[in-house]
Amino acid sequence: MGGLSQSKIIVTTRSLKVASIMSSIRPYELNVLPHEDCLILFTKWVFNDGDDRQYPNLMRIGEEIVKKCKWVPLVVRTLGSLLFMKTDESDSISVRDNEIWKLEHVENEILLVLKLSYNHLPSHLQRCFAVMSLYKKDSIYYSDKVIQFWMANGLLEHSKQKKEWLDVGGRYLNELLLKCPIQKETDYALGFTFKMHDLIHDLALDMSQTECKTVNSQSYVIDENVRHLSFCDDKLLKVPQDLNVRTVFVHELSTESKTIHESLINLCVSKFKYLRALHLLCSPLTALPNSIGTLKHLRDLDLTGCRNIQKLPSSFYKLRSLQTLRMYGIPLMQLPVSMESLIELRYLEITIKAKHLKETWLRFWTSLQYLGLFECDKLECLPEGMQYLTSLRRLVLFGCPNLVSLPRSLKHLTKLEVLRISCCEKINLRIEPEEKEDKDLQLSLKTFSIRSLDVSTDLPQLLLEGSSSTLQQIQIENCDKFAVLPAWLQNLTSLHKLEIIECPKLLTLPGGIDHLTGLRQLRIRACPNLGRRCQKDGGADWHKIAHIQEIDVS
Repeated sequence: MGGLSQSKIIVTTRSLKVASIMSSIRPYELNVLPHEDCLILFTKWVFNDGDDRQYPNLMRIGEEIVKKCKWVPLVVRTLGSLLFMKTDESDSISVRDNEIWKLEHVENEILLVLKLSYNHLPSHLQRCFAVMSLYKKDSIYYSDKVIQFWMANGLLEHSKQKKEWLDVGGRYLNELLLKCPIQKETDYALGFTFKMHDLIHDLALDMSQTECKTVNSQSYVIDENVRHLSFCDDKLLKVPQDLNVRTVFVHELSTESKTIHESLINLCVSKFKYLRALHLLCSPLTALPNSIGTLKHLRDLDLTGCRNIQKLPSSFYKLRSLQTLRMYGIPLMQLPVSMESLIELRYLEITIKAKHLKETWLRFWTSLQYLGLFECDKLECLPEGMQYLTSLRRLVLFGCPNLVSLPRSLKHLTKLEVLRISCCEKINLRIEPEEKEDKDLQLSLKTFSIRSLDVSTDLPQLLLEGSSSTLQQIQIENCDKFAVLPAWLQNLTSLHKLEIIECPKLLTLPGGIDHLTGLRQLRIRACPNLGRRCQKDGGADWHKIAHIQEIDVS
């Protein structure tokens, strides 16, 4: 910030013209990959390790494809993934001899070649990939949010195995990861984050231009065939009267003008009667119009960060098609009683300023699969009627400083897979088996995570032991009072990963941890006493963990 003489600025660009304007020195032109390296990269994406030696003819064709890619890594990787596990020579020949290579001196040649990989995607993946152009370039995509957006627009096909929509969408994303349009970043409680290369985003824009429109300063009018709108600045469009828009994304706009945002929401309500997805992120709106109740097809509503809204309109109960509702950061005093009419809800994030959640809603939310309670400052307890949420798979509690305990009724949530509790300073997690049926529980937890719990010294034995055959991951982070891992931990025979971070009072691992033969990853960070005992050279607890494949102690 001070502009010291030693400071340096590096600018990256795909345009030499931009480079010459930005710098007073000669730009460094990044060379293409050497041919041998390119061939190695291509081979890694086409074959499993070592399989390339079995197909010398395919390797010869592959070498010709690499040359046609002009040694650009993104193109090599994308076309390599296109041919993954395809051992029939005709597949490789069809790529090598495609008409696209014959188009010489065309503008944006790389984009044309990338289109070849798009053309080979199944039609359902083409549709899902194209609408991701609505997100800004360089966006961090969240897998659960993308899946819910696809679901709202009917882009997910019915599964013959009667799988949940969330699982179908997860399979789509895994296919896109394999075929390279997207790149995985990190895992998190509800899935994973991913990014999209700028050129791949350009491809998505190109493939979606008839149905998707990004509104910016260059936009003047909207075509009647457009179905999805993304507002990136405060410009409003001239909109035909009967436009069949299904999606509106309003990104964080540069303007704080409430008038602009009110005009946008009124535009959506008055003209887009078939709207299915509406995202208003961090809007300065102080209220939603009562007319929002006319959007009877709305399935995905994201109001994250709209902190000036304090009350929902009386017509809100009419949004009976809602499947996803995000109100993280809206300081509601309480949810209206009429919320019980939203019986299609599958995903709910809320911030409540009340001490208690009303149990009456839970009886009607039998389709709810995810519940996130965020920054509920006054919330003291969850309702005992949690057992009504029979479809709940994920429960996240974040920033609820007055929450003191978990209800025993959680033991009835047999589909619950993820329980994540963070920044709940007063919570006591102790829940022990009391009745005979408690000892025979068959729960389904896969991931249990706690972070920044100031007073908690226990783990919820009833829930974790009840999930002994399914629980794969436990994370304990920044829990200052946590001093002892329970002996019953050895009963969690399906545990694959154990992370213990910033628990300074934890001194030792329980004796039976060597019985956890399925434990493959152990990570211990910033636990001075425990870390010393788990050192390979002379650590007192090393013999307990020597069987684990990946050990990270620091």
